[in-house]
Amino acid sequence: MSGFESLSWDDFRLIRAVAEAGTLPAAAERLGTAHSTVFRRLKGIEAALGCALFERNKARLEPTQAGAEIAALAARMGEEVDAVALRLAGREPLPSGEVRVTTNDSLLVHLLTPIFASFLAACPSVRLDIVLGNPALNLSKRDADVAIRATDNPPPNLVGRKAARIAWALYGPAEDTRGPRRWVTLGEAMSPMKVVRHVLNEAGPEGVGYRVNSVLGMAEALEAGLGVGYLPCFVADARPALRRLDAPDERFATDLWLLTHADLRQVPRVRALMDHLAEEIARARPLIEGARGRDKAGQAG
Repeated sequence: MSGFESLSWDDFRLIRAVAEAGTLPAAAERLGTAHSTVFRRLKGIEAALGCALFERNKARLEPTQAGAEIAALAARMGEEVDAVALRLAGREPLPSGEVRVTTNDSLLVHLLTPIFASFLAACPSVRLDIVLGNPALNLSKRDADVAIRATDNPPPNLVGRKAARIAWALYGPAEDTRGPRRWVTLGEAMSPMKVVRHVLNEAGPEGVGYRVNSVLGMAEALEAGLGVGYLPCFVADARPALRRLDAPDERFATDLWLLTHADLRQVPRVRALMDHLAEEIARARPLIEGARGRDKAGQAG
């Protein structure tokens, strides 16, 4: 029998507790045992496996790659054990634990935060860890559990659902400055986007007066009167200081996807969050898809 096959359920629980707590005393408190017992058992497990599961980083114990994999397995095993116990008791398991979500700042500020709030009110035993950034994190390596992304080409190794189609339209300040019409657009890192390429071609080398690598930064620039530019309708239509100058342009629309790894889609807390997001985003679809807004005359669009 290999060292791994000899591990008991209590061994898995101990590894998970150390990984989550970060110190042996804190893990011992979770397990209801002595610090010395946790130390002795952990050393025995590592000896049986023939590899270190944790390494010290200042005051904390950080899992090695092997430790992280076994701790993740222990967490999944714990969820399954809890779910079976609840089903045997005639009750459905309530979602609990942490879900790490990656998205971008404009989606978080203008769409997702109230949805996350209502989800946590309905599932108080779940904790959300939100990671902002435009590049998608690697869900296969568990950098995140759920990704909420604007993309027409979701990674083939992920599963999920298309929640809406994000409309983009041309906007400027609500108060017409009557000044020269200069363009505002996204920064160099986002140049591959169709909408950015269009503006650069339309404006020419001297026509872009301001670039920023953030949709929210663009919205602030347009409100400040720095020029005109394309924004997602759900961002711009929520800002009274902006007005829509033209109808949404389908060339620049992108799909909004809710994505997770295939191994996680049936985890109760992940499934509950994905279902809640899909339901609430469906309610906001008219705003996301540009059905509501202001046209040139300031009337409902």
